[in-house]
Amino acid sequence: MDGETAADLVQLRREFERFLMRYKFGMEEISTKLEILRQEFGLLDGHNPIERIEHRLKSMDGILEKAARKGIEPSFEALREHVHDIAGVRVTCSFVSDVRRIVDLLTSQDDITVVAVKDYISEPKPNGYRSLHVILDVPVFLSGGSEAVRVEVQFRTIAMDLWASLEHKTYYKYETKVPQHLLDGLAEAAEEAARLDATMERLHHEVRSYRPDGDERMPRRRPAVRV
Repeated sequence: MDGETAADLVQLRREFERFLMRYKFGMEEISTKLEILRQEFGLLDGHNPIERIEHRLKSMDGILEKAARKGIEPSFEALREHVHDIAGVRVTCSFVSDVRRIVDLLTSQDDITVVAVKDYISEPKPNGYRSLHVILDVPVFLSGGSEAVRVEVQFRTIAMDLWASLEHKTYYKYETKVPQHLLDGLAEAAEEAARLDATMERLHHEVRSYRPDGDERMPRRRPAVRV
């Protein structure tokens, strides 16, 4: 490798780092918005709908691998336009109603633009996967001005997250060639997780509506998801 080629590679890596920097900031903006909601509920409400907030930034190799798999041109413009999960945030909630409540509160903020919604809770994937994915544009303020950065936010219940973790470990172990009996077991487990979510939701509402004097309060109305 001659000096000029090495210098070109160093320059390309620096440009990629600058490209990823924007996504890192966008991811942190969304995480901060969610953390504010989480802390507010923790202080003011008897029930905090957010159990856990996690985030991750795809590596350069991961982005290029996905681009090659999807037939996307490996240019910054094409990656920005077609790869929507470079920056990802995952929110784990206790109940399905909590998922929809937090989605509504986040997406109704004035500086958030909803790009797409994939509701795999209402319509699960064939393998049983359940989650609610929202792709958002959030402004990031840099020295040269404001830029809209795309971030994918996944919302799950605890049961959905447990199932997704098991499914991921299974496919990793078998390198995507999973025996049919395990696929059947995962599908059955997905149904069990959905039933558990429904049962826990019902019990949660009964507990929230209970009053020591024996009178039950009317259930609290949740705001409708506007996405």
